[in-house]
Amino acid sequence: MPFDPKLRDRPKRRFGPIPVRLLVPNFITLLAIGAGLTAIRLSTEGRMELAVAAIVFAAVLDGIDGRVARMIKGQSKFGAELDSLADFVNFGVAPGLILYFWQLHDLHNVGWIAAMIFAISGGLRLARFNSTIDDPKPAAAANFFTGVPAPAGAIAVMLPVYLEFLGAPRIPAVVTALYTLVIAGLMVSRLPVFSGKAVRMRVPPELVLPVFVSVVFIIALLIGYPWHVLTIGSVLYLATLPLGLKSYREKVKAEAALMGAEPGAASGLSANVPPASGAAHEERPTRLN
Repeated sequence: MPFDPKLRDRPKRRFGPIPVRLLVPNFITLLAIGAGLTAIRLSTEGRMELAVAAIVFAAVLDGIDGRVARMIKGQSKFGAELDSLADFVNFGVAPGLILYFWQLHDLHNVGWIAAMIFAISGGLRLARFNSTIDDPKPAAAANFFTGVPAPAGAIAVMLPVYLEFLGAPRIPAVVTALYTLVIAGLMVSRLPVFSGKAVRMRVPPELVLPVFVSVVFIIALLIGYPWHVLTIGSVLYLATLPLGLKSYREKVKAEAALMGAEPGAASGLSANVPPASGAAHEERPTRLN
């Protein structure tokens, strides 16, 4: 075979060592995927309490990996895509299957359709976020998600399961299916949901110890009374969703007034909804949180 002189001038591809700081966040994300897959297995075996606990653990890891990546400057495009995959498995597929094996199977095909719609809604929400992450957004939308984030939706959709764990009578399967569809709709909706991204994370020195005590107290409550905490948290979260819409409208009006325009003109949108942006989990320039 004749030698091609062009090959001599072609630059050689070199792969340098990958810094450990780029791997650490991905290890956390892989651990979260393992928790989500384990939750699916536990639900098929009827161990629902452990299955739900695995989803909650995955949600905690989802809140950690992005912050760890930013803290150690370990963001990467690979990590962002892996995080999106983890969110779809942990907060879309796994909760839907848990609900199906727990009760929705009583409705046969109808129950399966409800579980499937929830899982697909989680995937659509993540796809919407990834496709619009670089789109320009108005200042009013800086502190809001569009729709309920995937991790919050996964925790909230299992509210009927928490109630049974607390000893309440099992609600009818039809009600569970309708509730599942409502949460799925909130995930893919354009409802402004407060994200807390703009909240300052600096703590005054005099409040450091009270903050530590508060965090330990919350963790202790979650460990000692998990179903009480998850039930109250889910109800309060859903009840405060209208407050996010009200706050967003006020910010849009304030922005419009500042620019001397009609409400909604400052952002190029109506005062009801923010532009299509998204989550976690479902919060990321390079990782989804």
